[in-house]
Amino acid sequence: MDAFASLQRSIEKLVQIKCANYKEDYIKRRILSRMRLTNAADYEAYHRYLLANPQEVNLLRNALTINVTKFFRDPEVFEVVRREVLPDLAGRGRSIRIWCAGCSSGEEPYSIAILAHELTALRPDVSVMIYATDIDAVVLQKAMAGIYDAKALENVDERRIRKHFVSHDDGTFEVRSHIKDLVKFRQHDLMSGIPITRYLDAVTCRNVTIYFTENQKNELARLFHSALGADGYYIMGKTEYLAREVEHLFSPYNIAQKILRKAA
Repeated sequence: MDAFASLQRSIEKLVQIKCANYKEDYIKRRILSRMRLTNAADYEAYHRYLLANPQEVNLLRNALTINVTKFFRDPEVFEVVRREVLPDLAGRGRSIRIWCAGCSSGEEPYSIAILAHELTALRPDVSVMIYATDIDAVVLQKAMAGIYDAKALENVDERRIRKHFVSHDDGTFEVRSHIKDLVKFRQHDLMSGIPITRYLDAVTCRNVTIYFTENQKNELARLFHSALGADGYYIMGKTEYLAREVEHLFSPYNIAQKILRKAA
């Protein structure tokens, strides 16, 4: 077994991430970034360092699962959600359930929760629950704390900041409890093939599948299809796409913003 393959086996055991589910070039780039920071000359040296330094396990996990995000990333997508998707779902029934898969540090589910809160202010008969999941337990702790620096809020207008965030003396902003209460965070591995729940009204999974193999992308499309109820919405990342093998599972709703609907 070569040095890289041996390192991958240890990563799967210690970090609990299946390397085969990610593109090899992506895995190597993330490992090389840690090798530079730890002054490891090659994979074998980094492997020894990983085994000898337990704190490196979390640092490597963060490097492999990193997802740069912010509140209302791609504002035009959220505008369609605010103006069209949520009102449509509110017209179908009194309960809306949304799964934000690969939620990272929480900015995306909280963004949806802000829109949901604004909707329920006009439609108090409607309730909204957002299930937010990620494989990384450490990043989920940050998400549950809901504390962010000003840069993460650069797409949030002043009115929303005043209403939905508490400003702290150190310059950070904390999500208020009325928004936190709309989101349930849970650790979940998308590669498990098991949805967080079923009969959902919408699934968002944006800028996550770009790191996966083509086969894994197809499996995720099937997973989300099975999790959604009739005519449920699937919101993808702006650079992501459905392969020909699974494109029949969804019909386009807004092609420009990568919003699809579950096909019959």
